[in-house]
Amino acid sequence: MHREEGRAILRAPAPSPSAHFHFHFEQRSIPARNEHTAQTSSTTHELYCAKKPKTIPLQPLPGPRRPGLGAGARPPGPFLRPAPRSEAGPAALSSALTPRPASGPGSGGRGAPLAAGLRPAAAAARSAAGRAGPPQLSALPSMERQLPAGRPPRLVSSLGLGQRCSEVTLDQERGLLAWRHPRRGGENYFVPTSEIIAVEESELNKKQRNTGKWHKLAKPHSFTVYYVKKARNHRWWCRDVTFWCVDENLCNQWTQALKELLEMQKCRPKRLLVYINPYGGKRQGKRIYEQKVAPLFSLASISTDVVITEHANHAKDNLFEVNINKYDGVVCVGGDGMFSEVMHGLIGRMQKDSGIDQNNPKAPLVQCNIRIGIIPAGSTDCVCYSTVGISDPVTSALHIIVGDSQPLDVSSVHHNNTFLKYSVSLLGYGFYGDILKDSEKKRWMGPMRYDYSGFKTFLSHHYYEGTISFQPAKHTLGSPRDKDSCRTGCYICKESEQQLAEQQKKCGLKNEEDEEEWKVIKGKFLAINAVNMSCACPRSPKGLSPAAHLADGSADLILVRKCSRFDFLRHLVRNTNQNDQFDFSFVDVYRVKSFQFTSKLSEDNGSNVADIGKKRFGQFCRDHPACCCNIADSTWNCDGETLDSSAIEVRVHCQLMKLFARGIEENCKDEAAYSHSSIEHLL
Repeated sequence: MHREEGRAILRAPAPSPSAHFHFHFEQRSIPARNEHTAQTSSTTHELYCAKKPKTIPLQPLPGPRRPGLGAGARPPGPFLRPAPRSEAGPAALSSALTPRPASGPGSGGRGAPLAAGLRPAAAAARSAAGRAGPPQLSALPSMERQLPAGRPPRLVSSLGLGQRCSEVTLDQERGLLAWRHPRRGGENYFVPTSEIIAVEESELNKKQRNTGKWHKLAKPHSFTVYYVKKARNHRWWCRDVTFWCVDENLCNQWTQALKELLEMQKCRPKRLLVYINPYGGKRQGKRIYEQKVAPLFSLASISTDVVITEHANHAKDNLFEVNINKYDGVVCVGGDGMFSEVMHGLIGRMQKDSGIDQNNPKAPLVQCNIRIGIIPAGSTDCVCYSTVGISDPVTSALHIIVGDSQPLDVSSVHHNNTFLKYSVSLLGYGFYGDILKDSEKKRWMGPMRYDYSGFKTFLSHHYYEGTISFQPAKHTLGSPRDKDSCRTGCYICKESEQQLAEQQKKCGLKNEEDEEEWKVIKGKFLAINAVNMSCACPRSPKGLSPAAHLADGSADLILVRKCSRFDFLRHLVRNTNQNDQFDFSFVDVYRVKSFQFTSKLSEDNGSNVADIGKKRFGQFCRDHPACCCNIADSTWNCDGETLDSSAIEVRVHCQLMKLFARGIEENCKDEAAYSHSSIEHLL
């Protein structure tokens, strides 16, 4: 047979007339011969035995609270235990309930008890609490632990969570909201305040209200916290937790404290301009936004102006006309083509307002301070996958709500001193250009057109003659062959950007290219790819260049020379597995900050886009049918859009724009370990 024993924990600093007692309730099961029940009187706490009642004074038990309450728990109140017989009597009880200044390990510092620094209650409040019967949650005010000067307080309270009581902590200095789940083995929950979406006052449902007779004495007050829940594979969910208490002032204090912290998040957008492409991908853009994204924006109190595009370049043209300064960001709902359209409109608008000539390939472009958010609703969604780690509308919407910011390199493409396009992901010639050119004729097939055109292009096995001239990116720390992938807070991107800024400062405002720095490669190429990011997607989780970085001011130039169909197939297959796709004799990869390309046909026609290649270009092949060389030029695939000119000049602009993203985060197991250690330190 067991009996239930309660105990009182009072840990407080020096008494204060305006303070109140803060009680926790806990049960522990200990062996006993008789069952005991505890109840209170107006003057003393008495413990009545089942057979022979007798009065036993109670004293507070020091030490931190233990999680968990039994199924038949009494209402949250003081932890009580019998005092030694030598201290029996009202005097002993008065002494036990008298607050003492906090000292020792419980007064603060690492490992301090959660309830350290509670406000003591006045004598009148104590007597009133004794007459009121079993302590209710209304007698559980919040606790503000006074930290050293200049440090914000820590708010600690015992709040209802479901049908149980839970200890909730808001550490404003570290920006953490933590609580222990009363049912799941006392599991700790930890949410950074930067990942709290919204806080709202709410009402308990019927099931939550019917938690015991003691709850019927007063109407409970509750508030709901909506926060980001991180799952596997970089997926984010919107979750909520509802806390309640009988004290209305306590509920308002928590709600106000959390809302004030959210107001301090200055990076969060308040007003957004949204462009929706209703025809991209599977034509689900409008439905995805209305059902999955718009409710989250409304919950986070974000106002939006929505524009549904009606034709190509609608968003681009509109961005040149609207008052862009009244928005905190621009959101595009669609695929990579829709993002490219918004990016061109935003960058073009910034250069126009700054008086920059985009047709000058050597002109320094003005950085865009307005962030772009991507809601994936296309066929590939390469940009979203490479910057977030998953193509999920809810995850992308949550990154926008919390105000994440990820700088991004942008490459400008010119032909004969004429601006053509901007590129942030893939700039491909040969294999990927032929796939895009052929698939544009079969748009009626939907996303399946890429599979069909890819198989057809692979069988054709065309090569193209040309010359590549490039400048190595000497300012970068990494290389395309290392294993350092770009992740959240990437140190390579930060260091490379600083070194590039120092180099530009030393050179002054000169934009002349040093002829000796250029390297020239000529030959027959099956594919020429330049990527500013990994270009990862669900079909190729690593991407074309796994070690490419988002904001280091460079691009990875991948050259695939003439080879057999079988060898090229081996190279393509390695883009989908963990093997090194560059570990072939016919594949070369370089990290560059600019490059030029001249095709053989452009050379014969007298193109002057790359004089360097023209001087060094030689005759390679005249028997085209025998070597599968294509007499015609291929097409450049620029982020899913075709370019008419094959001879181009490309320059990388470091961190020209920003996204509502934070880069791909590390393994979720590492995050879980960090969360566990943080919560243990906090509690």
